[in-house]
Amino acid sequence: MGWKRVVRKGGQKLIAKQIALVNLFKQNPTISRKDIADKMGINESAVQKRLDALRKKGILRRVGPDKGWHWEVQD
Repeated sequence: MGWKRVVRKGGQKLIAKQIALVNLFKQNPTISRKDIADKMGINESAVQKRLDALRKKGILRRVGPDKGWHWEVQD
């Protein structure tokens, strides 16, 4: 299935599921992979793949120490 690509601010191209993931982090920066998987209807390994892709694009950044960290969406 080909996901519709959407152009984001800064010229980054994201698929709809990546945009949904970014929106979840904007609502709750400390949300767990399990909660994301449940909300998006995908498994945790698929969540990790999307996280990795968003980090490589510079859209998501992990902030804080190993315990108590959160995600920050870069605009």
